[in-house]
Amino acid sequence: VNILASRQEGSVLGFQNRWHLWSLHVQLSPSSLQVAGGWSPLVTDQEPWLQVDLREQMEVTAVATQGRYDSWDWVRSYVLLYSDTGRGWKQYRQEDGVGRFSGNVNSEAVVVNNGWMGLRVEVYGCAYKSYVADFDGRSSLLYRFNQKSMSTVKDVISLRFKSQQAEGVLLHGEGQRGDYITLELHRGRLDFYLNLDDSSSSRQRFSSSRRVAVTVGSLLDDQHWHTVVIERFNKQVNLSVDSHTHHFATRGEGQSLEVDYELSFGGIPLPGKPGTFLRKNFHGCMENLYYNGINIIDLAKRRKPQIHSGNVTFQCSLPQLGACTFLSSTSSFLSLPSPTATAPPGDFSVRFHFRTWNADGLLLSVPLNPEPQRLDLRLSDSRLHLTLQTSVQQKSEIFTGHALNDGLWHAVRLDTKNLQITLSVDKETPSTVELWEKLEIKGNLYFGGCPAVECQRSTPAFQGCMQLIFINNQTMDLSHVQQGLLGNYNELQFHTCNIRDRCLPNLCEHGGRCSQTWSSFSCDCSGTGYSGATCHNSIYEASCEAYKLIGSSSGFYSIDPDGSGPLGPTQVYCNMTEERVWTVITHNSTAPLTIQGSSVLKPHIVKLNYSTTSPQLQAIVEGSEHCQQEVVYNCRRSRLFNTKDGSPLSWWLDRSGERRSYWGGFLPGVQQCSCSLEENCVDMNYFCNCDADRDTWANDSGVLSYKEHLPVTQIVIGDTNRTGAQAVLHVEPLRCYGDKTLWNAASFYQESSYLYFPTLQAELASDISFYFKTSSPSGVFLENLGLKHFIRVELSSPSLVTFSFDVGNGPAVLSVKSHLPLNDRQWHYVRAERNVKEASLQVDQLPLRFMEAPAEGYLRLRLSSQLFVGGTASQQRAKMTPGVSSGCPGYCSGSSSLCHNRGRCIEKSSGYICDCSQSAYGGTTCDQEVSVSFDRESSVTYAFQEPFSVMQNGNSPASSVSTESLSRAREDMAFSFSTTHTPAMLLTLSTHSQQYIAITLAKNGSLQIWYHLKKSPHPDVLSPSSSNLADGRLHRIRINRVSSNIDQDVHRKYTLSSDAELLLIRSLTLGKVISKFSYYPRCEVRQAASRGFVGCLSSVQFNHVAPLKAALTNRGSSLVTIRGPLVQSNCGVLADSASHTMRGVAFAFVSLLVKSQDMVISINSAVFGKKNISI
Repeated sequence: VNILASRQEGSVLGFQNRWHLWSLHVQLSPSSLQVAGGWSPLVTDQEPWLQVDLREQMEVTAVATQGRYDSWDWVRSYVLLYSDTGRGWKQYRQEDGVGRFSGNVNSEAVVVNNGWMGLRVEVYGCAYKSYVADFDGRSSLLYRFNQKSMSTVKDVISLRFKSQQAEGVLLHGEGQRGDYITLELHRGRLDFYLNLDDSSSSRQRFSSSRRVAVTVGSLLDDQHWHTVVIERFNKQVNLSVDSHTHHFATRGEGQSLEVDYELSFGGIPLPGKPGTFLRKNFHGCMENLYYNGINIIDLAKRRKPQIHSGNVTFQCSLPQLGACTFLSSTSSFLSLPSPTATAPPGDFSVRFHFRTWNADGLLLSVPLNPEPQRLDLRLSDSRLHLTLQTSVQQKSEIFTGHALNDGLWHAVRLDTKNLQITLSVDKETPSTVELWEKLEIKGNLYFGGCPAVECQRSTPAFQGCMQLIFINNQTMDLSHVQQGLLGNYNELQFHTCNIRDRCLPNLCEHGGRCSQTWSSFSCDCSGTGYSGATCHNSIYEASCEAYKLIGSSSGFYSIDPDGSGPLGPTQVYCNMTEERVWTVITHNSTAPLTIQGSSVLKPHIVKLNYSTTSPQLQAIVEGSEHCQQEVVYNCRRSRLFNTKDGSPLSWWLDRSGERRSYWGGFLPGVQQCSCSLEENCVDMNYFCNCDADRDTWANDSGVLSYKEHLPVTQIVIGDTNRTGAQAVLHVEPLRCYGDKTLWNAASFYQESSYLYFPTLQAELASDISFYFKTSSPSGVFLENLGLKHFIRVELSSPSLVTFSFDVGNGPAVLSVKSHLPLNDRQWHYVRAERNVKEASLQVDQLPLRFMEAPAEGYLRLRLSSQLFVGGTASQQRAKMTPGVSSGCPGYCSGSSSLCHNRGRCIEKSSGYICDCSQSAYGGTTCDQEVSVSFDRESSVTYAFQEPFSVMQNGNSPASSVSTESLSRAREDMAFSFSTTHTPAMLLTLSTHSQQYIAITLAKNGSLQIWYHLKKSPHPDVLSPSSSNLADGRLHRIRINRVSSNIDQDVHRKYTLSSDAELLLIRSLTLGKVISKFSYYPRCEVRQAASRGFVGCLSSVQFNHVAPLKAALTNRGSSLVTIRGPLVQSNCGVLADSASHTMRGVAFAFVSLLVKSQDMVISINSAVFGKKNISI
């Protein structure tokens, strides 16, 4: 072998006894490196490299490294490049695109590293047999069959190719009946066309529009070898390009491929042949081309008669001058001198090719005389942008090209001649700029970037590849630049284009569209139903039950039954009018169907197509607690079972296509109807009403509820062909309730207890979410291990949750610290997610923590152990551990704040729900504001169903008042408002006995509470605050009158003129009062009643009645009267948020407490936070 190095200590030949760098072995030999010698570059060598020429083509299988013998020198990491010509190199990348290999940690066995770089290296491999054919873009190989046509049901075609051209046909064949097979390069990718259609119309379809079966690969025009294997059996095809395999079924009706006369490789030599299409021929080299075991190139070299070779040579031509890679977007540049002697003064030309994924970057900068004149060519928004700066305020510019950041090679030509600048890209029409005088170059030309001392940078440096650089028609040899003989450079990689396609494979999930830059990729999730960095998270809830928990009402919803799994969202109807939440899935045959004339031999078949796919249906059914489907069968002389042998005359198919003959209420295998189960069949000699075979109408309806068989996919009716026979069939939609994934809780009573599950399938993405409550200071929530990889979520300390994992880049740790202990026996929410772009950790409502994945790191998480929940696999334990039980008892007793604002916590077998029916608030935990925007004409009147006494509803204690068992709340009112209009009527309460309560805002914005409890014309007027409350901020009012026990925090005392009760309450009105104003003797009240209220009213509560919520949810109720415009909004939430942003929420408690006839009112202001619990 020949060995070259960048700069080494001593010459290669001078090593002799010390030098033992390379040797080749067919198999590994672990002791082969245990010899003296090694290589170390000079300390001044900033870009050391070592090159080994194997002298012939070899198949390399492994590389081993070791530090330099008897030294402190070794290599920690390295990159590996390979080439079959020594002129163009390609970086070898491991799985996930990782290009850097781990080196050594010491030279022999010592770990301390205080030396320099040193290396002993050995390559393992074997001999390689190569048959090559070179195509010049006009040549091809024709393999002619021995007969007129070749018909095959199985084909295997394999080849290797390399090319610098992005277009060209590699393989083509077709037959007269319409079959065809084509493999071609198109835009640097492989397009594969295959049709096995033997119909007469296939030729017409083929000629009118080419149908791409599949497109694979990317950046295949890089002048490096790529391996292609096509395997076909009947219609099933495996297409492999390098390490990526795509499986698909071909279009067409046939099973065999029929090709006439010949197969062509490298092009289509007969453009006039009917049915063919003109495409560019292949320009490059093919190797080891096999068709069904036949070595095509070997036959061509031996000039066999079945091969026709036109202008094909059997040695690959040398590639063009090598490319260079600009690595940094901030500091890369290539500086080249201008050979001015080769062009007239003032004229110069520059040509080069470039490829990149970045939309912006400086391509060329030419300093001109006198300063600050400059000519800059840059990529701007994926177009070429040429700027001629002639003075500080004067410049000329032109744009040309589009979508030039597509990763393909683009040819650029810039000429200055005859007082004109001409710019062209690829084959587009040139653009020009007129000059007033000739340009004079000052110094060097800068490609890809510019040093800060030379130019002011307003555009990032170019990241990408350049090749074929010509200045004044002279070739710039980049090897001379690398050797320091020509120009200067920084952050460049020579003789290689190190471009990667980060969108191959597409790591965006659920159909997300991948786009990329040089160093990263991003996903466009619009229209997919998913969100997140890789479109991993569904934007829809998983079930109707989940929608109910967030406060939704009945309607059509999109649900995603497997969350972030592969199944997409589907639309269902959620019926939330009952205690159970029903998921309703419709089908195409909901109307009753009349059936006649069917027999067992010629039955009537009803196929049911559902609004969701079969996998989605299965996920919904399996995730539900219960599913059912009713089948209604009305019959007249139409039997279900044969009375002689009991064989079914009608049956149905389950979701797997299995035949079922039980009808309603019975377990599988029992051929009976529901009337037999209920013992009410019309004739007890039969198990079904229809089997009595009467001339009158009968009915056999039943509910199918065996989940494993639902839904019904097909019904077969076979006994309606006799005289007078008729049947009417009606199949209801599939209905399911319950979500088994909600509150699937478990309790762990011992430190050694845990649950285990199959290995977590989380190679590229995973999300983990759960609730927990504990009193322990620490513990592992979840753990799954691999050989070196792991993923773990744990409570590291009483206030710290940690999410850690390792995919091969070293341990990554995300932590969220709470200012309050998390082991407080209250429920806390945790969600951890990891994908190829980032990782995140959320705990309760604390700030979300993010961590970006390294751009050049490993992506796949390799796990092998079982998934442990509630424990860790690192401790040795038995598989079955005591101390684990299903469910977590005491949800409601475990926390007093699960349900808010009068919401009632109801225990469930696995979890809890909040009953918000007596709360003015909505949502899962009764903490969502119910707000309405009012104008002058708006009003809501709630009429009590019967003469109503507050005394009958005194069992709802005020939240802020401690009462004894004998105390009774007379009025318990609460609401929020915001307005800027005065005077205003907020709330009025009237009775049949001429009593009333009115809450108003006076002209100055002060709050006034009017109590008229006795026949006296003078009501009690309470003014707890003189400040202006019409300030646009949110104010919360609470009024509570109790007959005893004054709260200890009350600061102001009022005395009502009467301790009377409100008797026979008639109605409660919000906003404008329409009734006669004479009802209110005081002019202030009358004025406020007539003016109404303009602003936001929110969460209105009177004892157990929520009138505003009733108006929104029961608009057709006779108890609620709505006048004027009434618009539901989130004004309460917005006002609350705005108030927080300003000075804090003005929170007014008005506690009316009576002892004898004394009333005490306290007003407090505070800022409150809310705790939301969502599932």
